[in-house]
Amino acid sequence: MELINTNLHSSLIIRKAMRSLCVILVFAQLSCSTPSQEVQFDGQSALMFVVEQMAFGPRIPGSEESWKTAVWVVEQMESIGWETEVQHFSYRGTPLMNIIAKSEGGSERKPILVGAHYDTRPYADRDPINPEAPVPGANDGASGVAVLIELARVLDKDRIRQPVWLVFFDAEDSGNIDGWDWIVGSSFFVDNLTQDLEAAVIVDMVGDRDLQLFIEKNSDPGLVQEIWQLADQLGYAAFINTPKYSMIDDHSPFLRIGVPAVDIIDFDYPYWHTISDTSDKVSADSLEQVGRTLEHWLENQR
Repeated sequence: MELINTNLHSSLIIRKAMRSLCVILVFAQLSCSTPSQEVQFDGQSALMFVVEQMAFGPRIPGSEESWKTAVWVVEQMESIGWETEVQHFSYRGTPLMNIIAKSEGGSERKPILVGAHYDTRPYADRDPINPEAPVPGANDGASGVAVLIELARVLDKDRIRQPVWLVFFDAEDSGNIDGWDWIVGSSFFVDNLTQDLEAAVIVDMVGDRDLQLFIEKNSDPGLVQEIWQLADQLGYAAFINTPKYSMIDDHSPFLRIGVPAVDIIDFDYPYWHTISDTSDKVSADSLEQVGRTLEHWLENQR
């Protein structure tokens, strides 16, 4: 445990000093090419974040690839000015990390949390050919993380009237493997939460090229209607105002303690838990529909 803490700190210092030039150039182009226009969530930028995560390989909890991904997430958030901390814990002898990035603002209101899991499933147990291979996790994992990082880049902090927390959960997707439960990271986070939250929004599998975001039946109805009606006003057809599935996902622990929570998820994803969950299945347009909806929602809280 101490070794991981030390290595993470040292690696962050090194990686900050050697940040990828291509990322800097891309962000410079995005921020400088249209100086007179308001910065908005950019689907192509979010897709780049998906591709960067995929370069690490499968992000299995406790693995070196997972650790490198956590370092990368912290680096991204700190580079754009978000106060970031790592929540270290363990489960069944495996060291794990949740990453919490905060923009506190000047409001006394309770924070809104937007979360996603960055881990990937150790086995592609729904794959008809190679069920023992790890899941690559382009949509199931990387898409949600990409939305959060791009949100952090574009949110107008002067328009946000309350604190916003962007939380990257570990160990969501290892359920029913070697005795593991689902939603381990978010459950630990909630069990150790010391501050009340106004709401929690989870984004999971939101990059499918044929994005269909039906209403998850356990989600808070009021929160659902706020977000789905806003998406409709913005003209985003991916948000379908019809209930379809009941999910155990990272919103579940928040609902358990009475925090209004919603799961934004496309569960009709044919490559779920297979080795075909790769970057070519992810659409910049899909990421943009979700990201811009949440961007508008967060910036226009009453």
